[in-house]
Amino acid sequence: MASSKRSGEPRIPVEDRLFSLVLALLATETGLLKSEILSTVRGYAERYDDRGGNANLERQFERDKDEIRDLGIPLETIESPDRPGDNQALRYRIPKGDYDLPVDVRFTPDELALLGLAAEVWREASLSSDSQRALTKLRSLGIEPREPVIGYAPRLRVRDAAFEPIRQALDKRQRVRFRYLKPGEREPRLRTVEPHAVVLHEGRWHLHGRDVEAGAPRTFLLSRIVGDVQSLAGRPFDPPPADVQDRALADLRALRQANIADLAVTAGSDAEVRLGKRAVEADDDAGVIRLHYTDAAVFADELASYGPEVRVLSPSTLRDAVRERLAAVAAAHRPGADR
Repeated sequence: MASSKRSGEPRIPVEDRLFSLVLALLATETGLLKSEILSTVRGYAERYDDRGGNANLERQFERDKDEIRDLGIPLETIESPDRPGDNQALRYRIPKGDYDLPVDVRFTPDELALLGLAAEVWREASLSSDSQRALTKLRSLGIEPREPVIGYAPRLRVRDAAFEPIRQALDKRQRVRFRYLKPGEREPRLRTVEPHAVVLHEGRWHLHGRDVEAGAPRTFLLSRIVGDVQSLAGRPFDPPPADVQDRALADLRALRQANIADLAVTAGSDAEVRLGKRAVEADDDAGVIRLHYTDAAVFADELASYGPEVRVLSPSTLRDAVRERLAAVAAAHRPGADR
């Protein structure tokens, strides 16, 4: 006998399922039975079997109820007068009057559109499930612009393969293990880390957490992680301080402020145009600019790409790093060099 369970349906994202559930519970005055929710609401109905065997769906619904209440949405349960204490006869609803925005709070169409765009950007850039939950709540309030405000919806793309597994481990407070290649080392070393935050600084993603072997906080550049990131099952570690993300960013900014480079750039060159925009001081007559940088190895890679257009005056460590890169390029292009 063919099952009544639908097959071949695309997987519904969790935020879409929660959004559909909120809308359904807002639309009912008398409330919906669990069976009515599971058989009709998008995200459940695709997997509902009217012959029974929906235990997994019921557990999913219980988790979703907690998720909705975590958003601050007043989800109510109503007992049946003739079946008191019967959980199968409970009805669920969201009282619209308790959920609506206060009467003195109003948004213009442009403000609603900007809120929606900000939420979309946050969803791409934020590093925990909080952003997904917040976006669901905004959408259920009607904040979901279809017409972009300035002609396009912003997107932040994540290129580092390590980003997603680290983000998932961050949500679950699970340790991660990966191989990390520090500048100047020939082989990557195995690291075990309790991830506390992932932050974007100077266009690059950084993992801040507690290095288990070192027993101290460390910050890792995601682009230096080699190979797969392994999430370690087990007891979740204690949550970090609430302001850990701000602290990590402050440390990176302080490091950038402490690192100062003086560069001689060729007038009218690409290097002068690009680096000059970031200069904190400039001597146009001498063709010298001063700027800050966070990571010496990353900055040396950039300066070497300008070739003879840039000469590092100080610090000497940065100058030596750029020379090493230029020498390696020259050696690779010598006649007879292995290609």
